[in-house]
This record gives sequence, structure tokens and C-alpha cells, in this order.
Amino acid sequence: MKISKSSGKLFPIKKMLIKLLGIDRFGRKKVLKVHTLNIDEIYVPAGRRKELDPEKLKLTADKIMEETEQNPISVRQGKGRYVLLRGVHRLEARKALGETTIKGHILQAKQR
Repeated sequence: MKISKSSGKLFPIKKMLIKLLGIDRFGRKKVLKVHTLNIDEIYVPAGRRKELDPEKLKLTADKIMEETEQNPISVRQGKGRYVLLRGVHRLEARKALGETTIKGHILQAKQR
């Protein structure tokens, strides 16, 4: 799928589609690099902590032990640490299982 330019600029709707579909302006799928992160270096904001559901945490830990949960978490670079964006149950489950690292995507997210 190739997204064409019109007079040197992309139409706003095409820009929105590019962002939503996770593709570049030529229609190629963007692939995020997976990093191995130290759990100790990840800060969990209070808002994310409130999302913790003990039942879901247990199910996630069970999936990790069965090796069926392998989705990376999402973090952004903070001041000397990473800040968790998505994956609080995966992170907390790995902590509870005594793991010291976790797979994750480092995103270029803006602070709210």
C-alpha cells in the first residue's frame, strides 16, 4: 500500500491513517524494537498502580509461568529511569515471580 503525496504535502486524513495504522508515509509497517529492561529502573505512576486488579495479576503471572505471556510492556524515558505507559499487570507479575528484567518498547511519548 503506497500513500501518495499531493503537491508535496500529505492530506490530514492520510496523516491520521498513517499514525493509526503504524505505517510510514510509504505504507510500510513500522516495527518497534524490543529491549530488555531492568525492572528496578521502571517507575510506575500512581494512576497505573490504581489500575491493578489482583485477579488479573494472578492470571498474568500464570500465563508468564506457562510461557504464554510474551507481550512487551511500553515505557518512555524519564529522568534517570523509565516510566511505565502500558503493561502494569505484566510488570507487577514479573516482579512477584522474582524476575529482574522484562521485555519492553521504549516509546517517544510526551508527558501529560
